[in-house]
Amino acid sequence: MHSALFLIEFGAIILGLGLLGRVAGRLRFSPIPLYLLAGLAFGEGGLLPLGASEEFVAIGAEIGVILLLLMLGLEYTASDLVSNLKTQYPAGLVDFTLNAVPGAVAALLLGWGPVAAVVLAGVTWISSSGVIAKVMGDLGRIGNRETPVILSILVLEDLAMAVYLPIVTALLAGTGLATGSVTLAIALGAAGGVLFVALRYGRVISRFVSSDDPEKLLLVVLGLTLLVAGIAQQLQVSAAVGAFLVGIALSGEVAEGAHTLLSPLRDLFAAVFFVFFGLHTDPASIPPVILPALALAAVTACTKVATGYWAAKRAGVGAKGRWRAGGTLVARGEFSIVIAGLAVTAGIEPALGPLATAYVLILVVMGPLTARFTEPLATRLTGRGRPAGTAPVVRQAPEPPAADGPAGDTVGEGDGKVLSDRDAVDRA
Repeated sequence: MHSALFLIEFGAIILGLGLLGRVAGRLRFSPIPLYLLAGLAFGEGGLLPLGASEEFVAIGAEIGVILLLLMLGLEYTASDLVSNLKTQYPAGLVDFTLNAVPGAVAALLLGWGPVAAVVLAGVTWISSSGVIAKVMGDLGRIGNRETPVILSILVLEDLAMAVYLPIVTALLAGTGLATGSVTLAIALGAAGGVLFVALRYGRVISRFVSSDDPEKLLLVVLGLTLLVAGIAQQLQVSAAVGAFLVGIALSGEVAEGAHTLLSPLRDLFAAVFFVFFGLHTDPASIPPVILPALALAAVTACTKVATGYWAAKRAGVGAKGRWRAGGTLVARGEFSIVIAGLAVTAGIEPALGPLATAYVLILVVMGPLTARFTEPLATRLTGRGRPAGTAPVVRQAPEPPAADGPAGDTVGEGDGKVLSDRDAVDRA
C-alpha cells in the first residue's frame, strides 16, 4: 500500500512538472517559478501535502544540486577559468560589491545575524546562468558584442561558488574558527589541485573516462561525480563543490558527450529540487516577507544593471550593448535557491526560506523583461540611441543583414556581432 501511494504521488509530481514545463515553454518563460509554486502547493500548509514520497523527493533534490553544479563545471575548462580570472576579475569584484552587500545589509537590518547575512548575500549575488542563457537565445543575442562580458561575469560567479559554498557550509554547521579554517583550506586546496591536474593532465583524465558507448560514458561520469560529491561532503566541503570540480576536470569530447547525456537528468532532478525547496516553505510565511523581498529585488535589479553596464563599458562596448548587458544579468534562479536551501536545511532563520522564495520568484519573472526592455527604455530616457550630430545609418539593399547589429543599433555604437553563433554557443 505504501509503495502504491509512493508511485502515485511521485508519478503525479513528475507529470505535473512536465505539464508546467510545457506551459512555460509555450509562454517562452522560465519554468522555475512554476516549479516553486508547485512545491508550495504540495508542502506543509499547501493544497495537497505529500506523505509517502517526501523522502525520495529529498534525495532527488540533492542529486539535482549535484547535477546542476556538474553541468556548470562541464561548460568551462580549467584554462577558461584561469583566463577569465586574470582578465575579468575587476568586473567580478564590482559584481560582488554591488550585489552581495545589499543582501548582507538586508539580513542585518532584519535582525537575522551574521550567518544569515552571509547566506542572503549569496542569494542576491549570483545570477541565474540557466535563465540568462535561455533569454539570450530567445532574443537572438548569442553573437552580440556584449555577450562575452555577460559570460565572463557568470563564469566568475560560478568560480566564486567553489570558495563561497565551503564557507557557508562551515558557518551553517556551527563549527569554530579553527575547524572552519581547516574546511576552507581543504576546499581551496581541492579546487587548486583540480585546476592544476585539469590544466596539466586534463587530456589523460578525459581519455580514461571516454567511451564510444553512451551507456558506459553515462555510468562512469555519473558514478564518478556522485563518488567525489560524497567524499567532499564527508570532508565538510560541499557535495556541490565536488561535482563542480569534476565538471571542470573533464574536457573535450568527453565533456560534450556527458553534457548531452546528462542534460535530461539534470533537468529532471533540478525540477525536483525546486519542488523540494517549495515543500519546505509554508505559503503562509511568504506574505509577511513580501515587502522586504520586493525592496531587495528592486535594489539588486538596479545593481545588476549597473554591474553589466560598467563591465561592458570597460570592455569597449557601445551604450546600447551596455544597457543590454545590465538588463540581461538581473535574473536570479537556481543557485540562489541552492544557497537558501542550505540555510533552510540547517534551520538558522525560519523567514530566510520564504524571503528567498519570494525574491527569486520576483526576479526570475522580471529578468526576461529587463533583458528585453532595459536598452530601449534607457535609450528613450537618455536620448543616446546614436552619437550626437550623426545621421541614422541607411542600410543598402546589397549589404548582407548579418553585418548589422541587433535591431535598432547603429554601426557606430560598436554593438554589432563579433562572434559566430557556433563559437558563442560553445562559450555559453
